[in-house]
Amino acid sequence: MASSLLESGWLYLITNFSEFQLATVGTFIIHESVFFLSGLPSIYFERSGLLSKYKIQKKNNTPDVQEKCILRLILYHVCVNLPVMIVSYPTFRYMGLKSSLSLPPWSVVLSQILFYFILEDFVFYWGHRLLHTKWLYKHVHSVHHEYATPFGLTSEYAHPAEILFLGFATIIGPALTGPHLFTLGLWMVLRVLETVEAHCGYHFPWIPSNFLPLYGGAEFHDYHHHVLYTKSGNYSSTFIYMDWLFGTDKGYRKLKSLEEEGKQL
Repeated sequence: MASSLLESGWLYLITNFSEFQLATVGTFIIHESVFFLSGLPSIYFERSGLLSKYKIQKKNNTPDVQEKCILRLILYHVCVNLPVMIVSYPTFRYMGLKSSLSLPPWSVVLSQILFYFILEDFVFYWGHRLLHTKWLYKHVHSVHHEYATPFGLTSEYAHPAEILFLGFATIIGPALTGPHLFTLGLWMVLRVLETVEAHCGYHFPWIPSNFLPLYGGAEFHDYHHHVLYTKSGNYSSTFIYMDWLFGTDKGYRKLKSLEEEGKQL
């Protein structure tokens, strides 16, 4: 029943809109909807004090600082993200992107998305470490680190050069595999939700890091924002194993160990 409804909905889309429209403007609308709907609650939590017991850092951002973030995000998304989606469409099309029925089986969709998460995390880790070198941090990555106390929407607040640089990590997997447009859309939604959660500033009991051993999450990434850039570590986007393998999570692990010792006293 659910599959039938999904295919009926997809048939409506491809009948009334071109693949180009769906892959560019349609994808942009979905991105904006998911990003702002998932990112705005953390602003409300900060302003209202709701769920403050789960807040990782006790400091709150001022309304002016939050509004500055939102206005710049709208500018960056319209002037950078949307043009990139439009320009990259021919490449995706060349690599095999398709939008026709029938929709791919869930085994294909989920295996491709898992591959995208693993590849994205690997590429992001090295790109992120590079951005923490002195020159690139000063001239590019410091924009993202204006927010030492992150909230959901700060996940995509960055210098335009960084948007392009690290955005490559997100699109390389789909560009290599030429997936169905449905898979591409689902990947984008999950990636947005993951990065918003990592920047939300709250460690809720129900978040994935409490259940998935290799998942980083908000607490893992919040440490990265809170510590000086030369000592921060925790460079991965989704998982923790790259930082563990290359020893760039030592400061975080030491802090967690001290916190556990304090709880036991």
